[in-house]
Amino acid sequence: MAPGSNPQSMARLEASVAPEIKALWQKAADLEGRSLTDFVIASVQAAACKVIKQHQILKLSVEDSEIFVDALLNPPKPNDALKAAAQRYQQIME
Repeated sequence: MAPGSNPQSMARLEASVAPEIKALWQKAADLEGRSLTDFVIASVQAAACKVIKQHQILKLSVEDSEIFVDALLNPPKPNDALKAAAQRYQQIME
């Protein structure tokens, strides 16, 4: 048995959809030679991966990229609040 195919390790998901939507999904599944369940699972898996990837990538404009790089290469001097925070951190870590 393949990993995750044990019925005890599977989670069930149910959804109610309009008959037109189910028919559309079934047609797409038929065109790919898949069962409706396999088609829905693969489609949801692909959509989930895409959403997660989009949220994990930070996209900056050219101007924002230049500002970011400049801040890394030429960091501003620490202000009083940052110095106090660093001092508190050192005290806690000691």
